[in-house]
Amino acid sequence: MDPDLVFARDGFKLHRGEAGGPQDPEKVSARWRTLRTRLGLPEDFRIHDWRHSKVTNDLEAGENPVEVSANVRHHSPGYTMARYGHSRKNGARRLAASSAGRLGLSALV
Repeated sequence: MDPDLVFARDGFKLHRGEAGGPQDPEKVSARWRTLRTRLGLPEDFRIHDWRHSKVTNDLEAGENPVEVSANVRHHSPGYTMARYGHSRKNGARRLAASSAGRLGLSALV
């Protein structure tokens, strides 16, 4: 069994064989199209767009970048932050304001 599969077979058995093996890419795409339609997402919204949205939302929610990076199997948290950190401006501003407040410098922020 390949532990690096993104879409390993599960109980749905979309592909002949044992659970844990690769799924048929066409069947994964068909399931995605069905789900995308059910959710009312645009036709050009790709699975990878959903992944990007999840990482961005997790980081903006203040989740630990090390855990977010591990969850999406990036090779390092540095890569995750370089790729997705641009969307964290508001979080950086909140952190700066909080730090300044603790130091009694909130008037500077």
